[in-house]
Amino acid sequence: MENQVKILREKMNMTQNELAERSGLSLRTVQRVEAGNILKGFTLKALAQALNIQPEDLIITPKQETDIQRAKKINLSALAGLIIPYGGIIFPAVLTYQTKDLKNRELGKSIICIQIIISVIFSILMIISPFIQKLLSLKFPFFIIPLITFLGLKLFIIIKNGISLNKTSNLSIKLKTNFI
Repeated sequence: MENQVKILREKMNMTQNELAERSGLSLRTVQRVEAGNILKGFTLKALAQALNIQPEDLIITPKQETDIQRAKKINLSALAGLIIPYGGIIFPAVLTYQTKDLKNRELGKSIICIQIIISVIFSILMIISPFIQKLLSLKFPFFIIPLITFLGLKLFIIIKNGISLNKTSNLSIKLKTNFI
């Protein structure tokens, strides 16, 4: 487990000495923290201020760092959209915004974005399907085609992302940028 202080310090292109000066701590204290000493009290606040972040963002347990169980639950909750209209958006959104872990929250946002796009496309197809049926003079109910396609696509995405979360702790089907 790499130290959060070291990661942030290196992102800001600072040396340990520069961080010590900026935080008002000794170089030895910064070295101890990066070596794995537990952060608390004044040291925590001073380092957080020097790194321009909230103190709670520096406290990461090993479980938070690697645990994506919440993202798996968010992904599975999208199945509610098969039964409840827009449940594939509502339930993942509730779980995502109750999540404090940043990695799981970002994964949740990606899942929600995909579900929103699928639901919008499905809704449009369901609205225009009676017109297509009338235009083509079809005898069978045309809405069944987008309905089955929607169900299959939704299941495929949820299963594929679930497998990917288990193997790589990331989503295989996601948008390049999240719009939420």
